[in-house]
Amino acid sequence: MIDNKLNVKIVKLRENAIIPVYQTEQSAGMDLYACIEEPKILQPLERAVIPTGLSIELPAGYESQIRARSGMTLKHGIAMANGVGTIDADYRGEYGALVINLSDTPFVIEPDMRIAQLIIAKYETVNWQEVDSLSETQRGTGGYGSTGAKIN
Repeated sequence: MIDNKLNVKIVKLRENAIIPVYQTEQSAGMDLYACIEEPKILQPLERAVIPTGLSIELPAGYESQIRARSGMTLKHGIAMANGVGTIDADYRGEYGALVINLSDTPFVIEPDMRIAQLIIAKYETVNWQEVDSLSETQRGTGGYGSTGAKIN
């Protein structure tokens, strides 16, 4: 068991908001819950921001990532409209999940439904060093598909 835990401040903006939780001991993501008063019908290809009722204060050097729940994507076509949503450490507003219904049927988002997952990740900031050339590698400038699809 990993015992080094990051202390993060969180505010419930509404009484019915649910604090994110890990479903298993080694889960990387915590479930985010829809903090809505009534069901929301998401039509095919419709996008919506589903509020969580939460605001979070991350330490500098960390970000929040809001990701799709794989089971909801596989079973119902519910994904994150922006792939992975990044929330910076200096944001203090309400967290929301930007979802899209990629299926051909309407999907009902219920109050308190587990709608997305939240990952807290450490990141580095970059100091660019402009140079005239980069080191040589075996791959070089080979782009998409240049390494092939099969083992030789």
